[in-house]
Order: sequence, then C-alpha cells, then structure tokens
Amino acid sequence: MLNYLRKLKRFLKNEAAEIKKRAIYEQQLANFKNQAPPSVKIIEYPCLDDNKPYTPVEPHYTYHPAWAARVLAQTKPVKHIDISSTTNFTTILSAFIPVEFYDYRPANIHLSNYSSGRTNLTSLHFESDSVDSLSCMHTVEHIGLGRYGDPIDIDGDKKAMEELQRVLAVGGTLLFVVPVGNPRTEFNAHRVYGYDTIIENFNKLKLKEFTLIPDDFENIGYITNPSREIIDRQRWGCGCFWFIKA
Repeated sequence: MLNYLRKLKRFLKNEAAEIKKRAIYEQQLANFKNQAPPSVKIIEYPCLDDNKPYTPVEPHYTYHPAWAARVLAQTKPVKHIDISSTTNFTTILSAFIPVEFYDYRPANIHLSNYSSGRTNLTSLHFESDSVDSLSCMHTVEHIGLGRYGDPIDIDGDKKAMEELQRVLAVGGTLLFVVPVGNPRTEFNAHRVYGYDTIIENFNKLKLKEFTLIPDDFENIGYITNPSREIIDRQRWGCGCFWFIKA
C-alpha cells in the first residue's frame, strides 16, 4: 500500500507532463487509426520511474554472475552444478556448459543442456568429493530464516557451507557469494557476513581469489583481491569467493 501511495504521489506531481504525453500519444494514434486494428485501445499503466539519464544497475546481481562467468571461462568444466543461484546466470551458462540447477523450490525451466531439481542445502544429495565445478551464489545468507519456505534453523547457513565443502571434489572449484560487511542478521530476509567468518567456515578449502563488489561500485565495478581496509569498511558489499579443494 505504501509503495502504491508513493507512486500515486509521483504521478500527481508530474500530472501536467503526463497529460501532455498522453495527448500527444492519442493524437498520433488518431492519425494512424485507419492502420490500427479495431481492438487497439488505451488503458492506464503508468510507469514513472524509467525516465533516467542512465540505465539503473543492481550491483550485486549484475556483477557477481559476470564474475562467475569469467571464472568458468578459465576453468572450462565439463559440467557445472549450481545450487540456488540466479536462474538468469544458470540458463545463459547452459548455452556453453551443461548445467544442473538445484533449489529448495525447483525451477520449471526447459532448455537443452539444462536440468532442474530439488535439493536442501543443509543435506545435499551428492556423494562426498563428487562435484568438480560448483556454485552457490547469494543463497546461503537466506538458509534457515524461513523466507523461501525452508524450516527455521539458526545454524542453517553453517550447515549449508559444510555441505558445500563436503560434496566438492578434490581439485574442484566452488564459486560462493554472500553479502559482506558489518555482520548482522536482518530477519527474515538475509544475513551479512564478515570476511573472516566465511574463511573460517570453509576451513577445508583454499581461497584462490576474492572479488568484492563494493558499496561504492558506480565508478569501480568490482575489485579483485582488495585490501582488508577496503573489505572491512563495507556495509553491504558483495563478496565473491573462489575456493578450491586442495
């Protein structure tokens, strides 16, 4: 309701400009009415937030799939398994690499080189040391908070990280992404982690590379292997960890 009222307020504030646009459109439609099918009509569907000088960018979900794709372009796996990352990433990746996608809520997607199934990150169905190329990006921070229908489990994220370590094959690659910054839980949305917390929880793996999408991403994009000073001053950064099982 609050979002609707805000939208209505913006519409009324710009009412004169919107009425002028509507009049121009109606005039153009009238000029071409003989070419338009009889069913053409105008209905109200005001979009008031898109007239901007630059295309808006959501930094985490723009840059972390771009980072992951660049890593996989280097590692060139025969097959890649993803646990609950964005389907935009996995579906595009499947054009180049066979992908198995698993989620607590299976995705109804039908593509060549792509399969989808159900799994629970706190008890993965894979055998130990069996997955050569694995990703779990912007997912673990939600586990155990109930947001996506999963049971409440205060240690759900820790169990998930342990499971990712368990199933990763020796020499295998894990691409892992979570918010990094001032550690906190924002119930029931997500958690934000300290850098050291992630390293400690993946103590059976070796960190090959750390990439940060910082709070001030606009003029930077992402930073590979940033200093601890930069990492520690983030409030809502995006931490991209490239782990290998030695």
